[in-house]
Amino acid sequence: MSVPITEFSPLIPEIFVLIMACVILLVDLYLTEFNRHFTYLLSIGTMAVAGLLTFATMTTDVVVVLNGSFISDPMAAILKLFVYLMTAGVFVYSRQYLVDRGLFKGEFYVLAIFAVLGMMVMISAGSMLTIYLGLELLSLALYAMVAMQRDSSEATEAAMKYFVLGAMASGMLLYGMSMIYGATGSLDLRVIAGHIAALSDKDIILLLGVVFIIVGLAFKLGAVPFHMWMPDVYHGAPTAMTLFIGTAPKIAGFAMVMRLLVEGLGDLQFYWQDYLMVLAVLSMVIGNVVAIAQSNIKRMLAYSTISHMGFVLAGIMSGSQEGYSAAMFYTIVYAIMSLGGFGMILLLSRAGFEADKLDDFKGLNDRSPWFAFIMLILMFSMAGVPPALGFYAKLAILEAVVNAGLVWVAIIAVVFSIVGAFYYLRIVKLMYFDKPEDTSPIQASSDMRAVLSVNGLMVLILGLFPGGLLAICSNAIL
Repeated sequence: MSVPITEFSPLIPEIFVLIMACVILLVDLYLTEFNRHFTYLLSIGTMAVAGLLTFATMTTDVVVVLNGSFISDPMAAILKLFVYLMTAGVFVYSRQYLVDRGLFKGEFYVLAIFAVLGMMVMISAGSMLTIYLGLELLSLALYAMVAMQRDSSEATEAAMKYFVLGAMASGMLLYGMSMIYGATGSLDLRVIAGHIAALSDKDIILLLGVVFIIVGLAFKLGAVPFHMWMPDVYHGAPTAMTLFIGTAPKIAGFAMVMRLLVEGLGDLQFYWQDYLMVLAVLSMVIGNVVAIAQSNIKRMLAYSTISHMGFVLAGIMSGSQEGYSAAMFYTIVYAIMSLGGFGMILLLSRAGFEADKLDDFKGLNDRSPWFAFIMLILMFSMAGVPPALGFYAKLAILEAVVNAGLVWVAIIAVVFSIVGAFYYLRIVKLMYFDKPEDTSPIQASSDMRAVLSVNGLMVLILGLFPGGLLAICSNAIL
C-alpha cells in the first residue's frame, strides 16, 4: 500500500529525533573524552529543535494519519513540548554528576533520546500496536540506562528488577490488548471505541481485557499494588537515571492512559472507573504513609511519586473533561517538581559522595541560603502548600472528583495529603533548624545553578499565576 508523502508531515518531530539519535550515536564514536561535551550540546540542541518543530506543526484540530496509527492533536503537542523540556533539564542537571562517576558517555544521551522517541510515539499513538511499540522503545532504553554503572551492584540489581517486572507488566498489557483485539477485530483505538459503543451487552472478553490493560498501566505508573519496583529502582539507579525515570516518562504514561482508557475504551468507563478508584486510593494512602519511614531521600521521593500518581488516577477516574484536564495539569506539575527535587540531590552530590540521605540536607541554609529556599519551594509545592504550584494541581483534582460525586475519595485525598506534608516539611526542618554535617562548598556549574533556580522559581511563579497552564491543559483535552 502506498502512503502519500503528506501523511508524514505530522511525524516531522519524530523523524528528526530519530535521525539525530543516529547522528549522535555515530558522531560520538569519533569523539575523545576531552570533547565529549559536543555530544551533550548536540543532545540539548536536539530537544530544542524538536520543540520548535512540534510547535510549528501544532494544530487545534485532530489529525489522524498512517491508517489511524498516529494522532496529532493539541494534547499530544503540549505533552511532547514538556517531555523535551524535562529531558533538556535532565541533561543539564546530570552533566557534572556523570563526569564525576565516569558515566559521561554518548550512550547516556543516545539512550535518553531513543527513550524520548518512544515517549513521542506513545503520546501520539492511535493504535494499540503503536502504543506498545513506543512503550517498549522507552522501556528498553530505561533498562539499559539503569544498568549503565556496571561496577555498582545496586544499579545492576535495580536494572534486573526493573527488567523482569517490566517484562511481566508488558506481557499483561499485551495480553489485555490481544483480548480487546479478539473481541473487536481491530487494533485502531477509534474503531475499537465505535465497536464497543455499538454493543448492547459488553462481552466478558472485553472486560477481562480491560483488567489486564489496567494492570499493565498501573505498573508503568507505579500505582499500588504494582509499585514495588519503584523504590528499589529509584534507590539503586544512579541519580541521573532516577531523575530521568521520575520525570518525562510519567508524562508519556498519562498519555498512554488517556489513549487506551478514555479514547479507546471510553464506553467501558463504568467498569474501569472502579478499578482506577481502588488504585488511586491505595496509592495515596500507602505512598504517603510508607514515605514517612524512609531515611533515603530517593526512596522517599519514590513513595511520594506513588502518592502523586494516585492523584493523577483520581482525576482520570472522574470521567469528565474537567477531570482529564486536571490530571494532565497535575502530571505536568509533578514532572516540574520532580525535576527540581532530584536536581537538588544532584546539586549536593559530588565525586565519591551521593547526597541521597535526608541527613545530607541538614543545615543547607547555612551552606547556601538560595538553594535552601529553592528546595523549600519544591517541598511546599509537593506537599500542596499555597501559593506553590502543587496546591493548585491538587485543588483541580479535588474539584473534579467532588463534581463527579466521589466526595469520599476527595476526603481521603485531603487527609493523606496532610499526612504526606510531614515528610516534606521534615526536609525543610533539616535545612533550616539543624546544623550541617557537611560544610564543604557546593560544587556545581553555572548552567546547572541557573536552570535549577529557574526550575524552583517557575514552581512559585506558576503557583501565583496558575491560570495560563490550566487553560492550556483545558484546551488540549478535546
